Formats: sequence, C-alpha cells, structure tokens
Amino acid sequence: MIVGQLDKQAVIDAVQSAIAHHGNTRGELIPILSEVNRALGYIPRDAFDEISRLMRVPKSQLLSVASFYQMLSTRPLGKHVIRFCESAPCHVAGGREVWQAIRNTLNLKPGETSQDGQWTLLTTSCLGLCAVGPVMMVDDDVYGNLQPDQITDILAHYQ
Repeated sequence: MIVGQLDKQAVIDAVQSAIAHHGNTRGELIPILSEVNRALGYIPRDAFDEISRLMRVPKSQLLSVASFYQMLSTRPLGKHVIRFCESAPCHVAGGREVWQAIRNTLNLKPGETSQDGQWTLLTTSCLGLCAVGPVMMVDDDVYGNLQPDQITDILAHYQ
C-alpha cells in the first residue's frame, strides 16, 4: 500500500495494469476496482477518472459500485485496517465489550484513522464467521472467540 500523496502516473499505471489483467468489460469492474484498491491502498479520484475513460463507464457508476462494497475504499486508510463484525451473533457473544476494548485501546471512533496513519477502525455487518464470534480482522488476519483482554496483545503484533 502506498501511504501519503499518490503520484498521478502511479495511479494511471495501477489502473492500466488492472485493466490489462482483467479486460475492460463491465463484468470485470469489481475485480479492476479491487486490484486498484489493493495496489494503491484506496481508489483515488484520478483512478476513477482513468477507469471511466478507458472503460467508457460513467464515474457516477464507478463511485456507486465502490461505495457499495466495504472491501473498497475511496479514501486513504491506515497502515493496518481493523474490521469488526457488528452482527447479532457477534453482539450476543460479547461483541459490545470487545468493541469497546478496541475503541479504548486505539482511541478511535468507527471510520476514523489514527493521526499517525497506523490504524483505521471499521465495522462490518458480517465477516461470515458467526460460529466463532465476536470476530475481527486486522488486515487479512482473522481473530475469533475474542475477549476484551486479548485486544492489546493482538494489536501489539502489528506495531
């Protein structure tokens, strides 16, 4: 992930690489957006301009797709992204207490990124792991059966 201001050429290169890899049909829009998001850490405005131009898809449609899927971001995220499941099964299994422990440890509200750019805290409606709730993901790592007293140690692995 590239942190900070992105060079316009780097954005264009990422878009062109994704389109070259997936093709430029509308059916490949989500894989293209996902690849650009992965390469750059988010999908910047210049990327939407370039995708729109190369695929002949209105920017409004691209923004609609990007804002619908939680796996895509239209703004820079922290070096480490925490996604916490707020579904009913996780809530019933003690999710509220775990959520509060995460917020207290990072001193962040949902959707915020820390001042140092290390952490972004997001909620998600479901991670599909209800049997081991409460659940969170840190980057691509999944943690289940969470207890509030585990949060500090888990997050320490990423510093």
